[in-house]
Amino acid sequence: MGTMIQGHGLDTGHYHGERFHEHGCDQKGNNDLLTLTQPQIIRGIHAAYLDAGADIVETNTFNSNAISMADYGMTELVYELNSAGARLARSATDEFSGRTPSQPRFGRRRAGSHQPHRFDFTGRE
Repeated sequence: MGTMIQGHGLDTGHYHGERFHEHGCDQKGNNDLLTLTQPQIIRGIHAAYLDAGADIVETNTFNSNAISMADYGMTELVYELNSAGARLARSATDEFSGRTPSQPRFGRRRAGSHQPHRFDFTGRE
């Protein structure tokens, strides 16, 4: 997902979108926020993977947790980001499953993303 997002050459304005254009913290690099500010891009990435033959797409929620969103001053959005990310993946997989009902497609939270954080196993930063 991240590499596909980078291919769009987005600037800070794309990340902030209209909703967060006055937010005091720079959001460039907050790929999860694009689920809310640029959903058409995230939906397009899902569609590109499905067009290429994928049966499973990941949600754009790898950093949609309180620890990661704290870096961007966006902890209050964690639930909304996860919910919107799941809806986008689901809408894409439903569309492609509808095209070929004998080949169902699925969305899932990214494997290995169990609350990523910046602490090692000892609890040190």
